[in-house]
Amino acid sequence: MGRGRHGRHLPTADRGISMNKQALIDVIADKANLSKAAAGNSLDAFIEAVSQAVAEGDTVTLVGFGTFKSLPRAAREGKNPRTGEKLKIAATVVPKFTPGATFKAAVAAQATKKPAKKK
Repeated sequence: MGRGRHGRHLPTADRGISMNKQALIDVIADKANLSKAAAGNSLDAFIEAVSQAVAEGDTVTLVGFGTFKSLPRAAREGKNPRTGEKLKIAATVVPKFTPGATFKAAVAAQATKKPAKKK
């Protein structure tokens, strides 16, 4: 991502830095030339809109970036890892994100620029 408007480095995955919400707000503010308050409000509105749409069963597609949707998960039988006792897991609905082609290509391109992280 490079340097922000104040000359400091913005968080990037290539340095092993995890980007939290505040760091994302900083990047949005810098790239869109917004105040941090406006960027924060925009991010909050985006998250709320996507969450509400997916909760209502709608699909949100951002061409090139990805698709947010909800998927039903059937009831199933599980096992308590401590006791080994069988238990029933109720059916539920879960959110799912599927990355788009442009997003996948950008991640793959970045991955080929640097060696893989050692674990």
